[in-house]
Amino acid sequence: MKTRRIFLQKAGMSALALNLSPFSPLLGANEKLNINAMDEKPLRVAIMGLGSYGSRVARAMKDCKRAKLVGVISGTPSKIEAWQEEYNIPAKNCYNYETYSQIKDNPDIDAVYVITPNGLHKKHAIGVANAGKHVICEKPMAVNASEAKEMVDACKAAGVKLLIGYRMHFEAKTQEVIKMRMNGEFGKILFFQGLSGFIIGDPTQWRLNYELSGGGAMMDIGIYSINGARYMIGEEPIWVTAQETKNNPEKFKEGVDETIQFQMGFPGGAVASCLSTYSMNNLDKFFLNGLNGFAEMQPSTGYGPIEGRTHKGPLNHPHVTHQTTQMDEMAAIILDGKKPLVPVDGEEGLKDMVIIDAIYKAVKEGRKISLV
Repeated sequence: MKTRRIFLQKAGMSALALNLSPFSPLLGANEKLNINAMDEKPLRVAIMGLGSYGSRVARAMKDCKRAKLVGVISGTPSKIEAWQEEYNIPAKNCYNYETYSQIKDNPDIDAVYVITPNGLHKKHAIGVANAGKHVICEKPMAVNASEAKEMVDACKAAGVKLLIGYRMHFEAKTQEVIKMRMNGEFGKILFFQGLSGFIIGDPTQWRLNYELSGGGAMMDIGIYSINGARYMIGEEPIWVTAQETKNNPEKFKEGVDETIQFQMGFPGGAVASCLSTYSMNNLDKFFLNGLNGFAEMQPSTGYGPIEGRTHKGPLNHPHVTHQTTQMDEMAAIILDGKKPLVPVDGEEGLKDMVIIDAIYKAVKEGRKISLV
């Protein structure tokens, strides 16, 4: 009897184990054992450029499930030391701008997030690619379309992925509006408005230095309205017009735009009217109008929370730090081949740079510029 009892106990445990497998019908869809989750490899990231935005990304990555900060690249030794202490980064994963090519020999780093000034993106991104590491590059990806194309080609040649830091592509309320448009809930799209602006401070900062920034407000925040128009309308523009206003030429020198109003036309007939400025606050708004409904987001691209509503009511998705979601989603793209709702690859960034080039050309020549 004792032997039989032991046998039945073991048999029962075996049956229980079988029934509680990840594929067991006894477990609900939300209750399946996530055995593989514990074994998922994280994307091991080094951040290049330890300024204010690099710090924001690093803090956000503390809450990531798939991405991990493991290295830094900086030209400031004191910053490296501070980051080593705060984020427990080993010395072997710390580099400067003269030595970062050595990451090719470091198997503990999978990708580098380039968060240096715009004018350095091409050089740094190609350097990372040549070292055999995946590249995540902050937007704008370059200072013009030609440089962006070089970056795309270099990463392809090196066999590494190139992703652009379009955090809004992963933001829940933004995605809800995009899905509504994809499902036809707005009907024929007629109009988009994008307002992007704030009063910029320190006149000596790199964002107001043409050699480092490649422009002014358009490069920094106007790109949000360009990109937003594209993913909310769901088409690529076929023409642009633009007008520049510069009231402070001492602060905004040659090549550094202060305020640009621009318009874009789309093949389905929709028109976008946008404003990009470094001289006005309280401008962070998207409005999409369709034949059957609308979407309004304000703030639309700030660090959050994003606020929005549609003709169906308010968007109530909980706020999650954008950069946390972005880095986890990018880890899935790089490691798992996940396809995002809206692309964040180098080709996506290149499309924005082609449009920015055309906007600057429209300002200079005072005419409509065709994009086809």
